[in-house]
Amino acid sequence: MIANYFKIAWRNIRRNKAFSLINILGLSLGMSSSILIILWVMDEKSIDRFHANDKYLFQVYQRNTHDGIIDASYLTQGLLALELKKAVPEIQNSSSLDPTRTYNIEAGNKINKADGASAGADFFKMFSYPVIAGNPESALTEPGGIALSRKLAEQFFGSPEKAIGKSLKFENKESLMVTAVFENVPANSSVKFDFLRTWVDFLKTNPWANTWGSADPATFLQLRKDADPKVVESKIKDFFYNYQQKEKGITVEYGIQPYGEKYLHSNFSDGKPDGGRVGYVRLFSIVAIFILAIACINFMNLATARSTKRAREVGVRKVMGAEKSALVSQFVGEAIFLAFLSLIAGLLIVMIFLPTFNTLTGKQLHLPVNSPVFYVAMLALLVITGFVSGSYPAFFMASLNPVRVLKGTLKFSWTSLLLRKGLVVFQFSLSVILMICMVVIYRQVQFAQTKNLGYDRQNLLYLPIEGDLLDKYDVFKQEASQLPGILSISKTRESPTVIGHSKDDIGWEGKDPGEFNSISDAVVGYDYVKTLQLQIAEGRDFSPAFGADSAATIVNESAAKKMGYDHPLGKPVFWGNERKTIIAVVKDFHFNSIHEKIAPLVIRLNEKQKYGTILVRTEAGKTSQAISGLERLSKSLNPGIPFTYQFSDEAYGALYKSEQLVSKLTNIFAFLAILISCLGLFGLATFTAQQRFKEIGVRKTLGASSFNIVKLLSGNFLQPVFLSMLIAFPVAWWLGSLWLSDYSYKTGLDWWIFAACGLLTIVIALATVSFQSLRAAGINPVESLRSE
Repeated sequence: MIANYFKIAWRNIRRNKAFSLINILGLSLGMSSSILIILWVMDEKSIDRFHANDKYLFQVYQRNTHDGIIDASYLTQGLLALELKKAVPEIQNSSSLDPTRTYNIEAGNKINKADGASAGADFFKMFSYPVIAGNPESALTEPGGIALSRKLAEQFFGSPEKAIGKSLKFENKESLMVTAVFENVPANSSVKFDFLRTWVDFLKTNPWANTWGSADPATFLQLRKDADPKVVESKIKDFFYNYQQKEKGITVEYGIQPYGEKYLHSNFSDGKPDGGRVGYVRLFSIVAIFILAIACINFMNLATARSTKRAREVGVRKVMGAEKSALVSQFVGEAIFLAFLSLIAGLLIVMIFLPTFNTLTGKQLHLPVNSPVFYVAMLALLVITGFVSGSYPAFFMASLNPVRVLKGTLKFSWTSLLLRKGLVVFQFSLSVILMICMVVIYRQVQFAQTKNLGYDRQNLLYLPIEGDLLDKYDVFKQEASQLPGILSISKTRESPTVIGHSKDDIGWEGKDPGEFNSISDAVVGYDYVKTLQLQIAEGRDFSPAFGADSAATIVNESAAKKMGYDHPLGKPVFWGNERKTIIAVVKDFHFNSIHEKIAPLVIRLNEKQKYGTILVRTEAGKTSQAISGLERLSKSLNPGIPFTYQFSDEAYGALYKSEQLVSKLTNIFAFLAILISCLGLFGLATFTAQQRFKEIGVRKTLGASSFNIVKLLSGNFLQPVFLSMLIAFPVAWWLGSLWLSDYSYKTGLDWWIFAACGLLTIVIALATVSFQSLRAAGINPVESLRSE
């Protein structure tokens, strides 16, 4: 019997090639879109979940309360991990980890740049980064030691085994010995590094990390298997005050978060982890369901449109004694067979476009054809899609009255017509919502990229201060200033794209001694304002012509307002125990993402600051010439380090990488949703034209023109589209407002966005139905009146 069902299904597919092709195309597009999204979602959920100790790994976060404001971050003290392990019995292992940075490594005659960090002695005991050469127990314990990835070991020494015990030069000054080689960090790790140094060396070279007043590294804990995380969190909550005195109006607390959850839940709300990339995962999971639902609705409409052609078949089979259940089974089976063909086509589409999708998302996704779970998932997708798409047509056709069908008096009730129109309304509502959200997200991303930041990021280069440039910056600046295409040069501790450093002990006249304020601070060289092209509201830039500028400072407008200075010039700012004088106020400029409001900023001069970034302002149109000159100069002054640079606008664009990805994906899936919905509208148009076949013939016989027929049919088809817009607009407005609420600086939800998307939807829908309407209007009325 089942074989017979497939024969009938195949016969119907061959007999109705156009409808079958549209059905398979719609379902295959829906399935392929869903599969791509599912692969992306599964990859996102797998990040950091590969560690053997996953259940027991936690990351510490710090919650600060001051002036009634609660903020939190993963920045903690450099001594915290060691002290927590000593004090809390439930902690089995602990490790600090500083942010990954790019360093220069030299071994023999090979020099290369590599990303690395410093980690505690327990790091390899906690995390599943397998050590393939050397002892994981002692890999990060001895001063002067370094652990390399397999890639670096093979690159410098030929193999992991040959690397053990060998020495290499770090940052052209320190000699380190290779103590271990670990397997390359997998793609589903949120932390990327090619080498790790010991925490002992980190504390030695970063004295600030030996104090409890500064926070920057991350702190990780591995709890014992019998430990209760809530108990541990309660024990460490006030741990900070074991080493620091409490201050008025300030509260510092610690919390812990499962490490495997951090990647998707890295935002904070009221001082606790709440949201993050998981919002994107949920968003696109819903999009996958919606697109698949739209494709299934298409199948229902198209199958119902063809039901009049198979009504006699159903009538005959019922007269011959066929049970309703058998008919339902047959039609559902046919739907599953069509879904099977669509799934094969969908998988082919995925295989073709997966490399492009990987490039777009920055992933390394692949079809897990070796996993039994994959086939179970595909089988589930097949059955669910086939059943959902085929259930309504199956029950509808199986319930037809055989007497009415065989007499040729088959008519569809208003409820069935209403249901089909309702499905089209649902389709287009989702499509319009996606289209509007696509425009809102795109506009916000473009707004971020083109917004005036308060400084000119065009023709601005960032060069790392490294190697011999640490001591030769003055010479570099002097000689580089003479190169063609160079307008000005300065230096800064942090690039102006992201100034993350802040101080708690900055004071001013009239400040309450008990008041707690965290003020952003920047350490810069001469010509900083000139090179960035900041706008000075009043005062002057730092200049070597004024010998007292080492005791001077520049503030932004927000800082001047925070300090309550109506006339800031000449007013004091206390930098710890140092007194500095304000010599200028610069207009507010963005030195972080536009997600955040511009914070108060204090800028101080320190031409002797070694580490940081060189800022180079080039002449428009001569940037390439300037870069060539800078490369030659760098090779002569800093021969041991490869020359590297970054454009300011590229560094700024990297802040919105996630938004750019969401924008691109939304564009793609909105287009697919509209395309699939139009297939559904085409199905409804076909169905309506078939139902009104004789009516069209009568109208043409009585003198109706083709234009009148097209107008009549198109008007009926556009009704559900207009209704879908009434539903979609308020939902899209709410979703757009929700998206934009995460930005301190944003575009608006202008009325023209809704008008343009609505008009475009009407045009697309009209173009879709016009083909079928014109075809129906062009039929000879004699053929219409002769038909039964």
